[in-house]
Amino acid sequence: MDWPISEVARMSGVTARTLRHYDETGLLPPVRIGANGHRYYEERQLLRLQQILVLRALGVGLPEIGRILSDQVDEVDALRGHHQRLLAERDRLDALAGTVSRTIAELEQSRKDGNPMTINRPENLFEGVTPSQYEENMRDFPELAGEVARRADAMSQADADAAHRERTAQMIRLAELMAAGHPADADPVQAEIDVQYRALTELRAISAEDYRAIGRSIIDNETWRAAYEAIAPGLAAYQRDAIEAYATTRLN
Repeated sequence: MDWPISEVARMSGVTARTLRHYDETGLLPPVRIGANGHRYYEERQLLRLQQILVLRALGVGLPEIGRILSDQVDEVDALRGHHQRLLAERDRLDALAGTVSRTIAELEQSRKDGNPMTINRPENLFEGVTPSQYEENMRDFPELAGEVARRADAMSQADADAAHRERTAQMIRLAELMAAGHPADADPVQAEIDVQYRALTELRAISAEDYRAIGRSIIDNETWRAAYEAIAPGLAAYQRDAIEAYATTRLN
């Protein structure tokens, strides 16, 4: 038995456009293409689609998913591996929920006592916080995302971990500036934004409007916004406003 692309889209919640993209990139070819030009899928393709969607839910990028699936032979072994990933993600989310709950309680107590919001650097503030793949967050900027993905592919694990720590450190420094009451266009804030902008231009040229669009995406992209808000409420909007100020004063 096989199913047309429209039925697979309905069952899985994946758009037909995405399924066609998976075919074009070799990630999920259909079992056949009918005389009407429609793609058809059998059970084996549905199992592969399930694996793709599980890995996507875990924040794995499409190039890495392709590599993972190309190495797999037995579906049961593959599913066992995905099950372990899901259990690990469940544990991470439990830890993150506990972290956010503690932070909420501390902030509420601070407000009740009439103290200003402060941010320290305790390790448990970031327990369970693992921002998603950067190239996924940049999905609205395919050329830049492609450069990020190519750079990531060439990185060792140690280099990737260092880059992740630096991105998190940047977010923490901005959160501390926000907590200290610096407006988004203040010199210390703009110095941080300048470092971020120069890092992006090492990958490709970024115009003022491109940079503004990236700033807006920090709010519009749910995953990206959640990573900022997990560190400090209001940080995503603060970063966006800081980028807008930088683009206006330094890039125009």
